Amino acid sequence: MVILFLHLSFLLKNYKKVESKKNLQKFFDFCIRQIELSIREIGYGDATINKKMKDYINLLFSLIDKIDDWELKNDSEKLEILKIYISNMSNGKNLLNYFEKYRLFLSKNAFKSLTKDIITL
Repeated sequence: MVILFLHLSFLLKNYKKVESKKNLQKFFDFCIRQIELSIREIGYGDATINKKMKDYINLLFSLIDKIDDWELKNDSEKLEILKIYISNMSNGKNLLNYFEKYRLFLSKNAFKSLTKDIITL
């Protein structure tokens, strides 16, 4: 779940200044709803789903907070952030390189082109 939330965090961070809050909220709500539906499909009860969703939302907001000034951090600071959330960091440099490329990919693509098959904005 952490890897998904890292992607979502970078996506939301990248587009928060160029996309409307309404569109970002619709996308965020869609993602959270899909996670909830996946948990329900596994067969968890309502109480467990509520607890898991609370934990997931807290994790996501924590990630968003940590990467808010990502561009201003050096590589060792970025690795420390990733280590907080990912237990096995044997490939830390590769993971850091991946997320730098992902961040650049987001900056070169429009939000609507990434979400057009997911939701109607």
